[in-house]
Amino acid sequence: MFVKTTKRFRSSSYIIMAALAMVVLLPMAIAATPMLSYHHAESAQFMQFLANVKANLFKPLLLFFMVGLCIPLLKIHLDFPQSIYQGLTIYLLISIGWHGGEELAVLPPNELVHAGMFMLVGFLTNAVIGLLAYVILRAFVPSFRKIDSATVAAYYGSDSAGTFLTCMGTLQALKITFAPFMPVMLAIMEIPGCLVGLFIVSRLRKRGMDKDGYMPDEMALKTKAQSIINADPNRDPVKEEEELALEEPFLRSEAANSSWKSIAKEVLLNPGLFLLMSGILVGFISRAQGASVVQEDDRLFVGLFQGILCLFLLEMGMTAAKRMNDLKQADWRFIAFALLAPNLFACIGLVVCHVFALATHQAMAEGTYVLFAVLCAAASYIAVPAVQRLAIPEASPTLPLAASLGVTFVYNVTIGIPLYMFLAQQLICHH
Repeated sequence: MFVKTTKRFRSSSYIIMAALAMVVLLPMAIAATPMLSYHHAESAQFMQFLANVKANLFKPLLLFFMVGLCIPLLKIHLDFPQSIYQGLTIYLLISIGWHGGEELAVLPPNELVHAGMFMLVGFLTNAVIGLLAYVILRAFVPSFRKIDSATVAAYYGSDSAGTFLTCMGTLQALKITFAPFMPVMLAIMEIPGCLVGLFIVSRLRKRGMDKDGYMPDEMALKTKAQSIINADPNRDPVKEEEELALEEPFLRSEAANSSWKSIAKEVLLNPGLFLLMSGILVGFISRAQGASVVQEDDRLFVGLFQGILCLFLLEMGMTAAKRMNDLKQADWRFIAFALLAPNLFACIGLVVCHVFALATHQAMAEGTYVLFAVLCAAASYIAVPAVQRLAIPEASPTLPLAASLGVTFVYNVTIGIPLYMFLAQQLICHH
């Protein structure tokens, strides 16, 4: 009976979608009901968490995301033009880079040194998170191939521009301050996951992984299926990933001839990272010449940011809902990992941020805590997929993105951000 129930669960994407919808809608229902009998202190803390949830869910940013999430689930025939998505992404990456560069230009030298130290800490933290994700996946999702575990771990050892943008927009709407160097942190913390994935996969290849990505002790898995996901013949996962990453169509023959030089180029000069760093550089140089130089441009890059972000989240909601379908035959423990791991990694980020603040005797703004937690909790959908396509072609092209966008992104931008805000407030209050 249990086996039959499990098969039915795996064959139905609607159950997964309903479960994720419950994760989104349950706090809304709770927030609309009166408090039950709690002790005064516990009641105050719970009310604070609910206030964070309501502040996040009922702002235009998340309302647009929920609208986008509903479009594929309700089978509404609406196709968001890919060129518009790419244009929105280009604008947002340059915009956050521009604003961050402006803020960096007016920082005193001692704060720049402090920022550099924190960036190094962020890099190392995400590297540890990537290794930890691999250990957790190997322990709790035994049906996964080692190479798929390594690839998913690389995604979680990186970060997500979309989640960062949503969190930054939420903080700005609530007038919660954060360190001006956090956009640079987004770029720095994107790299460790790529390196962790490449390191683990290189060790697997030395230990006898075959050309299809199976280890000698995984032959039983190979006889069952060549892939965990039954691919839709009308879909091209590689093409979809290229569109998300703003890249030109990839020649599949390049994967076999990929060198460390081309891989390093994908890690350090992928389009998203290049646009972000270019925006930071232009904003820094421009603001260093005086406030009057950037005054007119701020109307575009700062004034329109919230509205453009709403449209971006509409499209991301549609993409996330489509990615949920890729999970219909995945092990339920993998779905649980994608839902629960962000909480663990965010807590690691909050603790690291707090310890760094204590060690340097410099207080961190509440928004800095939250953004750092989000960078630790989020999973990549731009940089790491590009590296995977070049250097790890044996891995599943759909499962990591299904977890990253279909579960973790949805959780983080709905429940995760207000939860991390609440935890950050508790850390700061008890300091």
